[in-house]
Amino acid sequence: MAEYDFTAQRLFVEGPLAQGARIACDRDRTNYLVNVLRLADGAAIHVFDGASGEWRAVLVREGKKAVTLEVVEKVREQAAPGDIWLAFAPLKHARLDYMVQKAVEMGASRLVPVITRRTQVSRVNTERMRANIIEAAEQCGVLAVPTCDEPITLEALIAQLGTGRALIFCDEDAPVSDPFAALSGPLKRGAAACVLIGPEGGFTPEEQAAARAVTPHVILSLGPRILR
Repeated sequence: MAEYDFTAQRLFVEGPLAQGARIACDRDRTNYLVNVLRLADGAAIHVFDGASGEWRAVLVREGKKAVTLEVVEKVREQAAPGDIWLAFAPLKHARLDYMVQKAVEMGASRLVPVITRRTQVSRVNTERMRANIIEAAEQCGVLAVPTCDEPITLEALIAQLGTGRALIFCDEDAPVSDPFAALSGPLKRGAAACVLIGPEGGFTPEEQAAARAVTPHVILSLGPRILR
């Protein structure tokens, strides 16, 4: 197996991937490879699908406009992903884009927009979120690509937690304490968890009570200031 090159350009593709597979590029992807990255015929690029590991492929020009990627060899095995959901009250576009990018970089496995009583943004462009997820995964080197949900209510999220998935409830009313100490109690390394972050206006008392009723749960304070 070839030594991994962290400077290589990476591209997310639909799998499954295997040696000898050929990936036909659509118009947008062809434009990206040829005009943005300026890759020539025979140039190498790393491809991944979120499930089959990472592979080295070469670009093959077929005529004036058609481009195919030919998969050559695996360069990285697919590691088992973490199991951390990030549930959040939706933000405006620019802030949401930034949050999505950082969530991918930190290893979130599922992004869940949650509509609360005080949520200020009710519409979420999940196609835009998905595009940001893929772009962030390509740039930061992760192999597991988080899923992206349509917005749901807090009640629906709590119903999906089931048993065993801990709720990490970021509550502005929680006493300021050591978050590391709080997390080390009910959570084991690699345990399934859901981090819940509310809107700028905070959770209502009813929402706070619903979150605290989840078993197991951890209440964390993010400090005395409003985080936008």
